[in-house]
Amino acid sequence: MSLGMMSVTDYLSSLVQMTDQKEEHILAQALEIGLRQLWREEVLARYLRGELSREEAIELVGDDWVELADEQTNAVLEDLRWALTT
Repeated sequence: MSLGMMSVTDYLSSLVQMTDQKEEHILAQALEIGLRQLWREEVLARYLRGELSREEAIELVGDDWVELADEQTNAVLEDLRWALTT
């Protein structure tokens, strides 16, 4: 089955088989990882909207994530500038 065709249940069953861990443990891990990612994305969004300083964002999520957000934003802005001048 291809990744695009798998359901959440398929992923869970597959992880149970591959890791030999209980469903409850995998679900708890998934929740923790998902919440951490959502929180990081919200911190970075607030930084990019100017609601947090760069220093505050770095303190919360780390320099690597803030640098990546800056690089991605700059790339999008460059693409927009190019599109508006052609």
